[in-house]
Amino acid sequence: MEAAALVAALAHVELPTLGHTLEEGFCGPGVRPVGEVRRTAGIARTLDLVEPDALAVNEALLALQPGEMLVIAVGSGVHAPVGAVTSAAARARGAAGIVVGGPVTDVRALAEASADLPVWSTGATARTTKRLGAPVRLDVPVRIGDAEVHPGDVVAGDEHGVLVLRPAAIEQRLLDDARASDEAEPALLASLAAGEPLENLLARAPQEEA
Repeated sequence: MEAAALVAALAHVELPTLGHTLEEGFCGPGVRPVGEVRRTAGIARTLDLVEPDALAVNEALLALQPGEMLVIAVGSGVHAPVGAVTSAAARARGAAGIVVGGPVTDVRALAEASADLPVWSTGATARTTKRLGAPVRLDVPVRIGDAEVHPGDVVAGDEHGVLVLRPAAIEQRLLDDARASDEAEPALLASLAAGEPLENLLARAPQEEA
């Protein structure tokens, strides 16, 4: 599947529905949204921040293209590469969102801007990046939580966390089945609320033959 087509399709699919089928690609519960984020997806623009270098983050921001998801792996695990100014710059570049494999700062500002630019991170800190001038490792594979992210991967996030998808590995049937499941869910919930017997509604494990 083409990356752009996958990004468009994910606008109509709940990520937990994909979790019924997929096992790989989830960044894990340690990567959480900052504020009330909307579901979004974009093509990964990756930065391996080996040193806590603010100038490297600036280079990544300048490389961003509209609709891309900025994905930053923080080598130290304790420095925040993203705050209010970084978020505003990413919005100005037309980014879809930011995923940080590390903490962020200015969390109130990020949460207030989450409707325009959702951000996911491992937490918050006041320790931030410095102007070091270290080598820039842009557009290389990075690890965010439990998932490896390659340039060109599709990164999707919502209130539950972040999912990384390799477009070539995703079949249209998977998305069609997920969308059908989402569309059927309101009727199932209504039947449950109406008191219809669970035996009529819930799928059961197949019985082993004696």
